[in-house]
Amino acid sequence: MPLAKRIIPCLDVDHGQVVKCINFQNPKSAGAPTEMAKRYSDDGADELVFLDIIASSEKRDIMRKYVQDVAKTINIPFTVGGGIRSVSDARLILCSGADKVSVNTAAVENPNLITELADAFGRQCVVCAIDVKRNPNTPTNAKNTVKTTEGTVWFEVVTYGGRKPTGIDALTWATNAEKLGAGEFLITSMDKDGTKDGYDLELTRNISERVNVPIIASGGAGEPKHLYDVFTEGKADAALAASIFHYNNCPIPKVKDYLHKMGVTIRQ
Repeated sequence: MPLAKRIIPCLDVDHGQVVKCINFQNPKSAGAPTEMAKRYSDDGADELVFLDIIASSEKRDIMRKYVQDVAKTINIPFTVGGGIRSVSDARLILCSGADKVSVNTAAVENPNLITELADAFGRQCVVCAIDVKRNPNTPTNAKNTVKTTEGTVWFEVVTYGGRKPTGIDALTWATNAEKLGAGEFLITSMDKDGTKDGYDLELTRNISERVNVPIIASGGAGEPKHLYDVFTEGKADAALAASIFHYNNCPIPKVKDYLHKMGVTIRQ
């Protein structure tokens, strides 16, 4: 019996408001975190992700009050990321009601942080988020080029909310992060983010085929078929989405019903 696929709404939070961007740019307000979190929990979401999207770029701690308020309103697993730079930061978030912590920029700059978190809390609590941008200018020493419909590309890790290209190959970083103790990956395509034209299936599939822990695909969901595609062609274990849920274009029960009818093993 295959493991059930998971549907995960995402709350990208900017100074206390849920926002939605396109390609990580031009955030537009979508609502209050606690109200939206309760709606998703009541609608049958399998998990919830809360990302303080500018904590790292502002070099500040995550806003714990909002994490605490959301945790009180839901009864599903809850992952929190943004501005977590140490074991003590993660402990504060977990003690505020989160079940898992997500690290991105801090882990790229200090890979040992992944191991420290896994040793302290167990790898099941550690989500390694990787923001990725397709780069057609392939370095001569690149090991993991991928042939796509757009030509040969390599997938580059970007940090600080998409503001800083790193020159790091995303496929290599994922395999290294798993060895360091990551228990799950949240893979976000910067190119697809907010476009509503489907996930980056080649990115998700290439990482899924290289690691042995669950993959959450993020960036590009616009209709139920896109989730079907990322579960089948993209080999993702979970699909994260924002726009289609925030604006009630495709409520979670409708998405789950579609996936169930398409033969996807889904939690009801």
